Amino acid sequence: MRNSKIVRKTAETDIELALEIDGSGKSELKCEVGFLKHMLELFAKYSRFDLQVDCKGDVWVDDHHTVEDIGICMGLAFAEAVGDKRGICRYGDSILPMDEALVLCAADLSGRGVLCCELDLKNEKVGTFDTELVKEFLAAFTRNANITLHVRQLAGENTHHIIEAVFKALGQVLRKAVSIDEHAAGEIPSTKGVL
Repeated sequence: MRNSKIVRKTAETDIELALEIDGSGKSELKCEVGFLKHMLELFAKYSRFDLQVDCKGDVWVDDHHTVEDIGICMGLAFAEAVGDKRGICRYGDSILPMDEALVLCAADLSGRGVLCCELDLKNEKVGTFDTELVKEFLAAFTRNANITLHVRQLAGENTHHIIEAVFKALGQVLRKAVSIDEHAAGEIPSTKGVL
């Protein structure tokens, strides 16, 4: 089973996170940032990863530390659960519609943490959630997962729809990338022999 559990405690957040790649999309989330909780539910559903998060953060300051630190923990858990990446497809991509929004997402489990993110979020907030934190979450996740991730908005007006498309697409993309390639079972998917 490809899984990981991360415990991370700082002066700003106290997080326990468990990730099961070969799951069924279940999520158990204790997070004081409601919009992020909703997005993580979507991510789990569309990735088919089982995700448990128990986070206590300094949300009286703002949501930044909680969002970024959950991204860090998810990235660390993902990297550990995937291991040496032997036998996986390595790449995944999706163009996902959410009503008027359309988002392209592509990932390479390259061992290199690179985020290329082009989103035009017209509203600074969705409810109480600062929309600039979407990129902070993705950056924290990408750096700690050691993956290359491209996220590009192709269309969209409604900020909620755009962000929702991002998290659904990210789930789909990672599900594809970690799937086992039956034609290359046991092989590292790189001419270098290591990722």
